Amino acid sequence: MLMAHPAVLTNLVEEYRALRVLHAEKGSPEVRRRMDDLARTLCVATGTGDVDAALVAARHRLPGARPQDDSVLTA
Repeated sequence: MLMAHPAVLTNLVEEYRALRVLHAEKGSPEVRRRMDDLARTLCVATGTGDVDAALVAARHRLPGARPQDDSVLTA
């Protein structure tokens, strides 16, 4: 499997999180479409099937991730 560069993953994760906040406040169709695009891209980049798993996988591949990271267990 090809691995996305950490800088690409960082940008995808940051943009997805920012848009999630915007969608929660505004809910515009444009924001929803971009979030869907980012979710698909994150899934492809991490080899996962849903955006929540993709976000966890991306976090584990980014610099500074700890081998015993328990972020999967915390909300």
